[in-house]
Amino acid sequence: MSATSPRPRIFLDTSALFAGIWSDEGGARMLLRLGEAGAIELLISPRILVELQAALARKAPDTLPLAAVLLDRAAGTVVPAADEDHLQLADALITHRGDAAIVAAAWQATSDFLVTLDPLENSSLIAGVPFVIGTPGDALAWIRAQFRRRSRAADRGLA
Repeated sequence: MSATSPRPRIFLDTSALFAGIWSDEGGARMLLRLGEAGAIELLISPRILVELQAALARKAPDTLPLAAVLLDRAAGTVVPAADEDHLQLADALITHRGDAAIVAAAWQATSDFLVTLDPLENSSLIAGVPFVIGTPGDALAWIRAQFRRRSRAADRGLA
């Protein structure tokens, strides 16, 4: 959890957000529910919203109204598109410009975790960013660990 937010700052890419809308079960939907409960802060870039709308319109147009409701309830924060400095940092770690823009937006937004369903085997990317990258299930395990750590620290302070 960052110094600026007591809640974990979880950045969702298009694949994770699509999965959370498409299926009412699974880790991605649970992340949306945690956002709705205020337990985590969900972050989304404008690029992700454009990609999501296009993907839903193409693959599941009947879910567009549901997507609007779920995003509203999850209280996601739309962060600014990445600036040139963050784009250059991300470009040095990942070759696909679209993916670099998403990584750069997560970086600029001081995310704690970037959630994706895209396979990541880029060890220099994973080691080069100041946040964790993983699947929705990985994010849920990480969030649980953060809450356990915070709970233990609070218990020590009360003892």
